[in-house]
Amino acid sequence: MPNDSLRREIIIAAVLFALGFFILPLVIYWVGHQLVGNYSADASAGALALAESIWADLLRFRLPAWVLVLAPYALVQLLRLTRRLWLAAPL
Repeated sequence: MPNDSLRREIIIAAVLFALGFFILPLVIYWVGHQLVGNYSADASAGALALAESIWADLLRFRLPAWVLVLAPYALVQLLRLTRRLWLAAPL
């Protein structure tokens, strides 16, 4: 059964990485646009321009882009660890 747990973990990681890679930049753009307005003086710079900027920073190995993309997986792992510690704590 270790194969099943490894496969499950790989699927979780892939889905959360895809969420951070594709969805999170669009959500960040939308929230920023609602709160601040256009983030660029160029009117054609939209959500895709922000996403492309983040993706280019990933290829340049810039830490903030990697933190952003890996944040959903890191958050889930933190929640799992917190739950495990909570359940293991004696009452």
